[in-house]
Amino acid sequence: MKKYTYTDKKDTRSGFGAGLLEAGRRNDQVVALCADLVGSLKMQDFINEFPERFFQTGIAEANMIGIAAGLTIGGKIPFTGTFANFSTGRVYDQIRQSVAYSDKNVKICASHAGLTLGEDGATHQILEDIGLMKMLPGMTVINPCDYNQTKAATIAIAEYEGPVYLRFGRPVMPIFTDADQKFEIGKAWMVNEGKDVTIFATGHLVWEAIQAGEKLAEMGIDAEIINIHTIKPLDVDAVLKSAAKTGCVVTAEEHNRLGGLGDSIAQVLATHNPTPQEYVAVNDSFGESGTPAELMAKYGLDAEHIIKAVEKVMARKK
Repeated sequence: MKKYTYTDKKDTRSGFGAGLLEAGRRNDQVVALCADLVGSLKMQDFINEFPERFFQTGIAEANMIGIAAGLTIGGKIPFTGTFANFSTGRVYDQIRQSVAYSDKNVKICASHAGLTLGEDGATHQILEDIGLMKMLPGMTVINPCDYNQTKAATIAIAEYEGPVYLRFGRPVMPIFTDADQKFEIGKAWMVNEGKDVTIFATGHLVWEAIQAGEKLAEMGIDAEIINIHTIKPLDVDAVLKSAAKTGCVVTAEEHNRLGGLGDSIAQVLATHNPTPQEYVAVNDSFGESGTPAELMAKYGLDAEHIIKAVEKVMARKK
């Protein structure tokens, strides 16, 4: 098992803030909009440097999406920012009609995704957003794993033509990817090569998969771990190549097991190469209040549950 270490921890939303500032410096067409959550979205540095390119819409998320769609007509590259729940569920009609159907170059940037929003509870957590967004024709869906990858993804989507949903989170997490990485939309990242089982992970679950991989190695199990940061378009070649090598897969995500990464992987495997698969995801329920760590453990989204899923799927393979 390849060893991953870290010297610092930061939240992925801060990676978005740093990436937005850099994207703004590289391209004067980049603008930002926020629905009264500047601090939570880490947009203040962008505002300080480019005040004329920032639009505070207030708690009016649907209007924010409409304004963003309109700004693209003049050649602007708008980044919208609010919590994932309000970025998707609250404004789905506006995204569908004004952004996706119209193929507008809007970057929908969503913080506080999944359970790790924590103590704010089920009304503010969302576990359906990946499914909602990936079903929209033409929508790219990205869920990076740490601060550095989120920063790189934010810069990359500014250079990409078309609507994007960029998902990130609130909790402080280890920084284990390269600071100078090149983010390739639609290209999976091989975290660790292995031969016994494949773990496809996304977002915060990538680090949990790494921790699981280290323990599995001590158990004599050689896990291949792949970071699926781009859920749509999915790197089908990487999925099929790895599944053919290991013969069984586990998918790990901070999302409902219905409609997320696991279902995308299952669809590919069912179509091309039926393979035993186990899900590490929230089992069709809403969340609740609690610390991020408590919620991840209770809902089965940690390294220990990944290990259990690996043992179960390997037994099925045999």
